[in-house]
Amino acid sequence: MTVATLGPAGTFSHELAAALFGDDVELLPTIRAIIERVAGGSATGLVPIENSEAGGVGETLQGLMEFNVSITGEAYMPIRHHLAAREEPSRLGVIYAHPQTHEQCSVLLDNLGVEVVHTSSNAASAVAMQKDEHAGAVVSEMAAQIYALPIVLRDLQNSSTNTTRFVEISSGPRGNAGSTKCSLLVDPQTDRVGLLADLLGVFARRRVNLTRIESRPSRRGMGRYIFFIDIEVSEGWREAKEELKQMTTVRELGCYARMEVPGL
Repeated sequence: MTVATLGPAGTFSHELAAALFGDDVELLPTIRAIIERVAGGSATGLVPIENSEAGGVGETLQGLMEFNVSITGEAYMPIRHHLAAREEPSRLGVIYAHPQTHEQCSVLLDNLGVEVVHTSSNAASAVAMQKDEHAGAVVSEMAAQIYALPIVLRDLQNSSTNTTRFVEISSGPRGNAGSTKCSLLVDPQTDRVGLLADLLGVFARRRVNLTRIESRPSRRGMGRYIFFIDIEVSEGWREAKEELKQMTTVRELGCYARMEVPGL
């Protein structure tokens, strides 16, 4: 089945999808479009879900809340950002960058003092730069090669360990065999003293490790949140999940294993 991921050509999503799945990759303009395509059953998808520097990817989290899709795998990609330009950085009039890329490279970009204009992807930044000889773009190595852009500064990222976690999504779940992690969407549908402590206590009592927890607005008013929780598959995790279901509304997003990425 075709794998849908974020385009245009040269995004980190495109690079990772090609490494994992080969040439059968469809590039779509937004993460929401990818999730909609997957929910319709005509493709699997590969989308970024969190970055070690900038945190959760809101568009992916919102899509997981709205659409009936499952997480069926995860992959980690080291992220290196480069500044492409046709003149010295100090002489640039504008630099194009994806918002998360801007955040991941904020130290150097802020020091340059050049206006940063946000784009929908790193590849879109490369395309935008081509229209202005006094513009630069923060791009991946792959995007610079595809669009024949000269790189004037390498490794703009704030952290040398900058990494993005991607998830494979499908229209239905896979079996638990071989899974190392499970993702849950927890909707308390209320707000009270000790709520979060009670929810997390079902895991703590069984010594089930949480690898991630993140809140998102439920869109039912201020102070109402939904929680994304990732747990390690270990002894007691099923019992913890079932107890949690007795306390609140839980949607299982999927259990899955880590996908090894050739060459990364």
